Amino acid sequence: MEIGEGLMMLGKYIGAGLAMGIGAIGPGIGEGRIGASAMEAMARQPEMIGTLTTRMILADAIAETTGIYSLVIAFMILLVV
Repeated sequence: MEIGEGLMMLGKYIGAGLAMGIGAIGPGIGEGRIGASAMEAMARQPEMIGTLTTRMILADAIAETTGIYSLVIAFMILLVV
């Protein structure tokens, strides 16, 4: 019975690690693209810096939610029997 429990724990740890690892790729790429596009837009139209900064922060927050969902799923994998 101990081997079965060990394999179950191994599967849970690998699953949680994959969920968080793969789930963090999307927000990382998305936030990088959002920041790069905002910097380019600010360079082209400096008078819009306030508006662009606000919208960039909002877009970053929305992009980050997928990473938070991945974290929640990883915790659920680990904590549910």
